[in-house]
Amino acid sequence: MAIRKVARLGHPVLRQKARELTISEIGSPEIGRLVADLMDTMAEYGGIGLAAPQVHESVRLALIGFDGGSRRYPGMGEQPLQALINPKVTVLDPTRQGFWEGCLSVPGLKGLVFRPRRIRIDFLDLRAEARSIEAEGFAATVFQHELDHLDGVLFVDRVEGGLGDRKLAFQEEYERYWMPAPGQPIGELAD
Repeated sequence: MAIRKVARLGHPVLRQKARELTISEIGSPEIGRLVADLMDTMAEYGGIGLAAPQVHESVRLALIGFDGGSRRYPGMGEQPLQALINPKVTVLDPTRQGFWEGCLSVPGLKGLVFRPRRIRIDFLDLRAEARSIEAEGFAATVFQHELDHLDGVLFVDRVEGGLGDRKLAFQEEYERYWMPAPGQPIGELAD
């Protein structure tokens, strides 16, 4: 439908806790348009996920979907496109894993973030039906990253040690110095 402007780090909408959608809102034309706009915006910017607050809509809605062809995250498997409404995350395996994360709202930066390895997300779909999905590895990280946006949290908040050595880099430096070679794992486990 439309490509929306993406809110960038510093915009207050990114720090607000988004409100839940009501059952009557979920089936509305407005939410249908928002979902279509999220899909168009995500495709335009090459994202693998996008939360409604990132397009200036402070509601608990996020889209996640990617394939192995992502330029920003090559070879990281596939996750079918999924709209998640009012999601709740349960940690199934707290073993922490680290991945270099980026964000359309923090363009040009990557940060090494450690998150639980395996999670379950309970949510409503676009028909307001209860659903559940389990994710592990890179997919678990992507879900947690996007759903953090619904609580006003950005990946830079989760970089341990703040702006420390080897934990935050501009995209070009990440690609030059830290991006794994094809076939090598992109993440690392915490101690």
